[in-house]
Amino acid sequence: MNQPHRTPPSAPGTRSAGPQGTRMFSAEELRQFASEAEAGSDGRASAHEPVLEGVSAGLESRRYSLRSGRQTIGRRNDSDIVVDDLSVSASHAWIINQHGHYVIMNTLSTNGTFVNDKRVHEAVLKHGDRIRLGQAEFVFRTRERGTPPPSLLRYLTAGLLMLIALGVLIWQVAR
Repeated sequence: MNQPHRTPPSAPGTRSAGPQGTRMFSAEELRQFASEAEAGSDGRASAHEPVLEGVSAGLESRRYSLRSGRQTIGRRNDSDIVVDDLSVSASHAWIINQHGHYVIMNTLSTNGTFVNDKRVHEAVLKHGDRIRLGQAEFVFRTRERGTPPPSLLRYLTAGLLMLIALGVLIWQVAR
């Protein structure tokens, strides 16, 4: 005789799955899962996964990987990027990936959002841009330090291929 599916009793403070296996998660549990998923990223900057790198006191060497969609930056614990600095508003700015371009947008913060020392409401970010939210400063990186820009790599590759082709041509003529 078949017995109906029953969910096992759960320990106090934990949630069990419903009859169809549906689970409910608190915002804190979801943040924990997200931070564990981010740990899978190697934290290296790339055009596909840029980073905000902290440069001001208290933020040195902190790196925040940016993903597609919209991320909130602020002092509140439910921000995607939490900046524990009193000069940063609770909900200070958004960083949005719009068709492969990252845009920072001020969200009516008290102390303003600055890109390369210019106060902005909205700005498209480029590699190396300095971002200041209140007194907290970051650098937007799409590649690691010491890595040549992609355009330079293209020119070097094209030049090398031309030299090889010229060498082959000279070799053919000399035979």
